[in-house]
Amino acid sequence: MKMEINQQKDNPLQKRVEVYFTIDHNGESTPGRNAVAEEVAKQTKSKRECVVVDNIESVYGRGLSKGYAKVYESKEAALEFDREYLLKRNGIEADKPEAPAEETQE
Repeated sequence: MKMEINQQKDNPLQKRVEVYFTIDHNGESTPGRNAVAEEVAKQTKSKRECVVVDNIESVYGRGLSKGYAKVYESKEAALEFDREYLLKRNGIEADKPEAPAEETQE
């Protein structure tokens, strides 16, 4: 899998960089969302948990896919601005707070 970032747009209001990419995977199946997110994180010098892959579309008859991903400044920014189903698809979930221990009264 060879990835090339075609376009990057800063979006300071939503604390992210929007990335359009092309993947050359000739002779292989379309790469999974997690593998693509790791490659985007590596090329943009970011953390995996800050990358949300929005879509990957294969070009018919060729070993080529095009896609769109969002690279957030932090995991908290991703949780704040992105849709819940996309976060779940990308394996990004909010840290669950611990339930407080119940106190017994006598």
